[in-house]
Amino acid sequence: MNISKNNLFGFGIVFLSLFFIQCKNADKEAETKENEMNTEKSQKTEMQKEDYGTTGDGEKVAQYTLTNDNGMEVKIITYGGRITSLKAPDKNDEFENVVLGFNSLEQYTKDNPFFGALIGRFGNRIAKGKFTLDGEEYTLAQNDGQNHLHGGEKGFDKVVWTVDDASANSISLSYISEDMEEGYPGKLETTVVYTLTDDNALDVDYKATTDKTTVVNLTQHAYFNLSGNFSETILDHKIEINADEFLPVNETLIPTGELKEVAGTPFDFREAKTVEQHIEEKNQQLKRGQGYDHCWVLNQQDSGMRFAASAYHEESGRMLEVHTNEPGIQFYSGNFLDGTLPQANGEGNYGHRSGFCLETQHYPDSPNQEGFPSVVLKPGETYSSKTSFKFSVK
Repeated sequence: MNISKNNLFGFGIVFLSLFFIQCKNADKEAETKENEMNTEKSQKTEMQKEDYGTTGDGEKVAQYTLTNDNGMEVKIITYGGRITSLKAPDKNDEFENVVLGFNSLEQYTKDNPFFGALIGRFGNRIAKGKFTLDGEEYTLAQNDGQNHLHGGEKGFDKVVWTVDDASANSISLSYISEDMEEGYPGKLETTVVYTLTDDNALDVDYKATTDKTTVVNLTQHAYFNLSGNFSETILDHKIEINADEFLPVNETLIPTGELKEVAGTPFDFREAKTVEQHIEEKNQQLKRGQGYDHCWVLNQQDSGMRFAASAYHEESGRMLEVHTNEPGIQFYSGNFLDGTLPQANGEGNYGHRSGFCLETQHYPDSPNQEGFPSVVLKPGETYSSKTSFKFSVK
């Protein structure tokens, strides 16, 4: 078969044209795909902020959403630095909110048990609302019977925090508490940084300085229910606490000063067991707290960040591990939840023991008990505390 030179040249031109067109289309497809990936990455790393309302004092409140590469999501409002929602995966990789909260700012500003809040200046109780520091007696609000609780009538849970910095996975909040605010001496400047890591941990870093000798004990008061169903109790959750001792309390829930061994008591959580296993036993301490509402003396207190406690919900497979550099942890089994507060999902109210707290902190009433680790902060010093709430499945 004879093929002329002209025909060969024509075939070559057509082939080269098709080749270049194909390359151009491939380049366009690659560019489009890269743009889509960049857009998706940009959306994933973009800071999410929305208005959340205005307080009765006219202060605007915002809600920030933290996300990580695994799909976890944490929502935090500037009122009280509160965690309003925390979505974590179950063993089927389904994400559900696992913290108790409300739908509106109005609910948070009403009387409630500190849902999701930052607590200060002093987390937990101070006996009879009094303490002495450098020879001077200070009087605080008695907002829990005859005792002072969680910083007073307007603690850190009821103020609007300033956002100093925010990104897709982190937010830095600050608040200046003036000298003698709620009865505490010194101008206290506090910063709290929430960071959602890619290993599914919510880290909480606290720092504070003062211009006058004072006391400080900060904590986070999230209520967890790892089932994701707030109509269920937390009695089936398995709790482990890394502590050989706990602090017995008197009739008003103030520590007696004794460090009591947990061995042989309902307070022994050194091996994981369900909340319901001993909570209804006849025990003076359980009776006084109407369940668990006590501080455990954590082991390895000189070791910095270490394992403090865990909670596991077998049906969902969700596991929460708490690490901290604090000496104590308050395990509260939601004994005073009474079915009067509405669930955020609108499916009913929060019933008795529908949430639990693991509050890392120094011991209650420390300003009045010399044998407890010191909570005194002096000018020139920096209060520093860190807690990590890590979520996984098993």
